[in-house]
Amino acid sequence: MTARLSALSRSVAGKRVIVTGAASGMGRATAHLFADEGARVAVSDIGSARVQAVVDEIVDVHGPESAIGVVADVGSLDALKSLVATVEDAFGGIDVLVNNAGVSMINSAFQDETSFESNWATTLDINLTAHARLIRLCLPALQASGAGRIVNIASTESIVTTAGLAAYAASKAGVVGLTKSFAVELGRHGITVNCICPGPINTGMTAGIDEVAKATYAKRRVPLRRYGDPEEVAHMTVSLCLPASSFVNGAVIPVDGGMTVRHT
Repeated sequence: MTARLSALSRSVAGKRVIVTGAASGMGRATAHLFADEGARVAVSDIGSARVQAVVDEIVDVHGPESAIGVVADVGSLDALKSLVATVEDAFGGIDVLVNNAGVSMINSAFQDETSFESNWATTLDINLTAHARLIRLCLPALQASGAGRIVNIASTESIVTTAGLAAYAASKAGVVGLTKSFAVELGRHGITVNCICPGPINTGMTAGIDEVAKATYAKRRVPLRRYGDPEEVAHMTVSLCLPASSFVNGAVIPVDGGMTVRHT
């Protein structure tokens, strides 16, 4: 048998993974893909029935050791502490953290004060503060892993923006900054921190958009002339967690069909 010329593995088999916001959309696709590649996955989201449904999907294919479900509201620090403790108890450690949970709420300069303040605070708590908190809580386990991986899911709204989504755009820009800062700080500890900016993807957040409007937008703005699939984002997420991606750190990667580079 001819010896391999390459030295770095492209397998995540056996890795212990947390995916937040994993009950639907990109999070669900990410949990499925990690499990398909041999990882053990903690499926975390709000709503026990939704979480259990994804766990059942994975376990039915890959067996009872492949996934656990942890119901957690990422906006609560206590819930995040419980999430990490539960996963460490079940898996004996954590190798990968995917901060995917997020919300999109109307937040306009012309909005009434009460709803502006409420939507701003909720969006920042879930989309940004939760990322920072969960990274800090997972740090001891990620350091013990020896090759910890963190992937934060931001958005192309951190690059180009939509009117009326001030908090969402601000939070996603914050995720980019958080990623870069923690990448610099944690690199010396053998932990990589990277960020993905999905563009127009067919998820629950975009399900309410009329299909004709989606098609028109995609043809006008996206060089690939379509919305993306959640699995297409998931593959980039898993790729950043491969042992072979050990020198990728602090990267901010759009997965948007070329939307953000299109000028005309």
